[in-house]
Amino acid sequence: MLLAFVQGVTEFLPISSSGHLILASRVLELPDQGIAIDVAVHVGTLFAVILYFWRDIFDLTIGALRLLSGRRDPRTLLVVRLAIATLPVIAAGFVVSRYFPHGIRSMEMLAWATIGFAIVLWVSDRLGMTVRRVEHLSKSNALFIGVLQILALIPGTSRAGITMTAGRMLGMERTQAARFSMLLSIPTIAGAGVLSGAMLYQTGDTTLRLSAIIAASLSFVTGLIAIALLMRWLKKSSFTPFIIYRIALGGGLLAWIYI
Repeated sequence: MLLAFVQGVTEFLPISSSGHLILASRVLELPDQGIAIDVAVHVGTLFAVILYFWRDIFDLTIGALRLLSGRRDPRTLLVVRLAIATLPVIAAGFVVSRYFPHGIRSMEMLAWATIGFAIVLWVSDRLGMTVRRVEHLSKSNALFIGVLQILALIPGTSRAGITMTAGRMLGMERTQAARFSMLLSIPTIAGAGVLSGAMLYQTGDTTLRLSAIIAASLSFVTGLIAIALLMRWLKKSSFTPFIIYRIALGGGLLAWIYI
């Protein structure tokens, strides 16, 4: 339940879900919850973002069908932009999984990345204009966001944080940067869930246990609440609270590690 809560709250906020999961496991000395729970929390957060952005999902579905039929409109362009932004992290993910099969779990890296990318987000949020929407993104803009998303493979970076940072660098409105980031999370989360599901299938343990149902439900509810609160906050305010939190967290981790 604790890991599901952490996953749901942090997945869509610019504070690094993977970093918090590593931190929770290390600090509280939690045992490995297994692949089934990993699949469950991904499924929960996936349904949360799909439900919140159901209108965009409907448009993307229509856009994909129109794209297959050779027609073009703003919905097909959004499908293309998301596809372009997704490809870099897929390629990088294969490389990382080959050389780091158990992931990158360095606490020092987690702490420094938490602070470093908080500063990058602050600079881009302070200097970036707020004039562009998702519809204004070009293919090269989408590729830029996708390339920066590769940095999310470093614990503490935050996939949501680095893609929102990229959006602000491109002059996107804060809510629009968050919107594109969350739509971009769908193939990423789905891919991670499918990969974990394949590993689960190979183990032969595909029984749907109560703990997995609870984990999926809790990550769904907390993820949905986190998305709604973030989008509401960004309509009138900046990323500053998340930046302050990240710097405080990273500083606390460094003190814990080195002192």
